Amino acid sequence: MEFWKDPINTIFASLLKSFTSGGMSEILATILIWLIGILLFVTFAMVLDIFLVWIERKVVARFQDRLGPNRIGPFGIFQPFADIVKLLIKEDITPVGADVIMFNLAPIFSMMSVLLLWAIMPFAPLMVGVDLNVGMLYLVAAGSIGTLSVIMAGWASNNKYATMGAFRTVAQMISYEIPMVAAILVITVLAGSMGAVGIVEAQEIPFIFYAPLTFIIFLISAIAELGRSPFDLNEAESEIVAGFHTEYTGMKFGLFYAGELLHSFTFGGFIALLFFGGHRFFGLEELGPIVGALIFIGKALFFYWVIMWVKYTVPRIRIDHMLAFNWKFLTPLAFILLMVTALVGRLFLESNWLVPALFLSNILIAWLTVEYLKSHARKEREKEEALKPSTQMTQH
Repeated sequence: MEFWKDPINTIFASLLKSFTSGGMSEILATILIWLIGILLFVTFAMVLDIFLVWIERKVVARFQDRLGPNRIGPFGIFQPFADIVKLLIKEDITPVGADVIMFNLAPIFSMMSVLLLWAIMPFAPLMVGVDLNVGMLYLVAAGSIGTLSVIMAGWASNNKYATMGAFRTVAQMISYEIPMVAAILVITVLAGSMGAVGIVEAQEIPFIFYAPLTFIIFLISAIAELGRSPFDLNEAESEIVAGFHTEYTGMKFGLFYAGELLHSFTFGGFIALLFFGGHRFFGLEELGPIVGALIFIGKALFFYWVIMWVKYTVPRIRIDHMLAFNWKFLTPLAFILLMVTALVGRLFLESNWLVPALFLSNILIAWLTVEYLKSHARKEREKEEALKPSTQMTQH
């Protein structure tokens, strides 16, 4: 019965007793159990990544009116294993003039950046790696390693297309991390904590009802940070071949692809954590940590599907449009939301009107934003129409 209440500590105590009874010191046994736990955790992430490959291919096939994998195993579920074998036996090529060390480290960094984020992700009340009191700061810092891996790959490849993809990543990283951090600050203000566990515990009412616009900003920024369509300018095949990973073959390319999919699922988990109560779901999490973990994984998979939906629906945008959208619209809106949330939260502190006040303030900001965009679009059309007669006269 203790296992269902606290599976992690129960397993730890059982293994510690087994190892120390054989004459092993408690310190050495503890380190060994930690290493085993890390290995199992990484194995679970890799197996999940294989499952995500199959999900992604089936979902995009349905979006495009195709069947997707359907030959190897039931519903083609074993297709990813055939892909892994294919990647492993492909020739490993290193370009002439490449920085070999940086070139080989980049795919490892890409996967490592995702696994580091899992350390602070609370799957259930007693199932979390580390409960950092600065968890959100850790999220931003560790997530940036993935962008660093892209820069390393592009620069080390000695290829102009790969380098261009890396340069675009730098611009995208600096741009979209700012509204993402502002969105995280809004949640921090609401929860009164920067820790992931503290944010989940603060959500008696999910924060999506407090800050719906912040959710939209975080989702857009997350997709941009992931480099997925419509923000996948770092690997725009119509302009720069495959971008930063043009020169990568075999399993090195596979690590980049696996890292992207697992990163998408991880951001789906953080969306669930920040805005939808994490493992909390109408009290069902009280049935035990395993039920809470299943609830959390279900929410993360749903938002992973949302990210896929956007990727395979919205066309790629130009780099200048992408940056203008961030600096001229998304970043100012994010900071306005942060200031309004802090002000309204202070005015209605410990009041029953806090949730309605924050929700209505978000609706008001959304309405003002739409009206501003309409006015701006109307002025732009008037400018274009004013230029038409002069252009026609010049042609005549």
